[in-house]
Amino acid sequence: MKKVYVFLADGFEEVEALIPVDVLRRGGVDVTTVSITDFPLVQSSHGVNIEADIMFEQGDFSDADLLFLPGGMPGATNLYEHKGVCKAVVDQVAAGRKVAAICAAPAVVLGQLGLLEGRRATCYPGFEQQLEGATYTADLVTVDGNVTTGEGPAAAFPFAYELLSQLADQKTADQLAEGMRFKHLMA
Repeated sequence: MKKVYVFLADGFEEVEALIPVDVLRRGGVDVTTVSITDFPLVQSSHGVNIEADIMFEQGDFSDADLLFLPGGMPGATNLYEHKGVCKAVVDQVAAGRKVAAICAAPAVVLGQLGLLEGRRATCYPGFEQQLEGATYTADLVTVDGNVTTGEGPAAAFPFAYELLSQLADQKTADQLAEGMRFKHLMA
C-alpha cells in the first residue's frame, strides 16, 4: 500500500488538505496527517480545528511515496519556516520520490527551496513570481516528473484524483471520481 504524509500547519486551507486526504483514503492509499505545531490539534485558515494523526517528531518520512503540502495562508509560510518539513521535502525530491503542493505552497515552499528550477508548475495566482525558476502554467493541476502542483481550492478534487492516479492507477481514480459524482459535475 502506498504511503502519504500530509503536513498540517496552523493556517492551512482545509479544502486543499482534506479533499485529497479523503480521496486518497477512499482509493486505498495509506494517508497520515502530521501536525507540525506543538499540538495534535491544528487550526485551519478558517478556524476549523483538525486533529492530526501524528506529531512531526513521531514521523519517519523516509518510507513516503508522497509528501503533500496543503496551501493556505499563513499555512504555507508556516510550512516553509519549519526546518524539519523543508529537510523532509528536499530529501524526498533528491531521492526521486513524489512531492505534491497546492495553492500558495508550490511557490512559498517548493519554489523558495529551489525545487522547481526548470520545471513546469502552477500555484494560486499572485504567487507565481515565487516559483523560482519554474515555468508557470496557470493550470488547475500540473505534473512535472515527481512534482505535482495545484492551483487552489477549486483544484482540490482534480488534484486529488491526479495524485490517486499516480499512487494507485487511472482506473481507480476514474471509478472513484465517477462514484463521488465528480465526472458528472464536469460533464
